[in-house]
Amino acid sequence: MKRTLIVLASLMLSCASLPAPAKDFVPLNSDNGLALKGYDPVAYFRVSKPVEGQAAFSHDWSGAEWRFSSQANLEAFRADPQRYAPQFGGYCAYAVAHGYVAPIDPAAWHIENGRLYLNYDADTQEKWLAQRPRFIPKAERNWTKMTAP
Repeated sequence: MKRTLIVLASLMLSCASLPAPAKDFVPLNSDNGLALKGYDPVAYFRVSKPVEGQAAFSHDWSGAEWRFSSQANLEAFRADPQRYAPQFGGYCAYAVAHGYVAPIDPAAWHIENGRLYLNYDADTQEKWLAQRPRFIPKAERNWTKMTAP
């Protein structure tokens, strides 16, 4: 019982520290117009790790600049951006599951059923992974509400 209360308190504190979507909410997490903090979204699928993209291999899509580590990855993204783009606009999946948006750490990632999920940090990712079967549908519902006109 005591452990359950500690876990619940920890989850509540995690959620409380995340900002709520603002009225001028942008459905793509981009820093100064750069998606995924400049990391290559295709690399997560092809080499199973985060790889920084290069300005020489960039592509504008969905209102942001996306960078890639190779011409091949750039072409793969151009051919099917929905396949490689992170879920929930590149915001922290755990936060979206709780009705908030938060930035991400490109090293805190997970692919499930062919979809890329990112998290705020390694600790948040552990929470996400522990309950992802419950969090994914919750995040999808919240994201639909967050991005509704």
